[in-house]
Amino acid sequence: MKKIKLEIVGLSYSQTQSGAYALVLGESNGKRRLPIIIGGFEAQAIAIELEKMAPSRPLTHDLFKTFSDKFGVSVNEVIIHNLSEGIFYSKLICHDGLKTEEIDSRTSDAIALAVRFKCPIYTYEFILSSAGIVIDETKEDEESIESSTEPEENLNPTTFKSSDPFNDLSLEELKEQLKKAIDEEAYEKASKIQAELNKRKHS
Repeated sequence: MKKIKLEIVGLSYSQTQSGAYALVLGESNGKRRLPIIIGGFEAQAIAIELEKMAPSRPLTHDLFKTFSDKFGVSVNEVIIHNLSEGIFYSKLICHDGLKTEEIDSRTSDAIALAVRFKCPIYTYEFILSSAGIVIDETKEDEESIESSTEPEENLNPTTFKSSDPFNDLSLEELKEQLKKAIDEEAYEKASKIQAELNKRKHS
């Protein structure tokens, strides 16, 4: 089957599932979006790498990356290869310099590794046709994306919804709070602060 390349275009708090996040993958050179609901830990792992934050100690996905590098194993691509009963199934395509192996993975973990290995993410047409949605270029309706999300994985670093407490802080105060949150390994708080910084940067 022909593979379709995807890119991470959104990560936000889920409006429908408490404690979950919506990860939105977009079709490269296309208008379709593939939204996936993922857990908070995996969302933070993806956001931390996308935002180039530096945890004081390595997270699980960072440890996997370091371990793989030490033993000469690379993740060349991630493929979301199946969708069954609302659950996305993915696999890592790995290479050790001699042979290629496929490893089953939860989609959220696979994408957290993809951003660390800087490898492409793919899916197939039947998945995009059944779970994807077409976004109007003039206005991306977040509610329509949210209502169509399938459970298990979904994300966008620039669309994190910031919390009100950070709105009144100055840029210097936000940067100081961000450093403190990272030092304390409060990554969810750090993501919210980073989102507020991004919002001001683009306003």
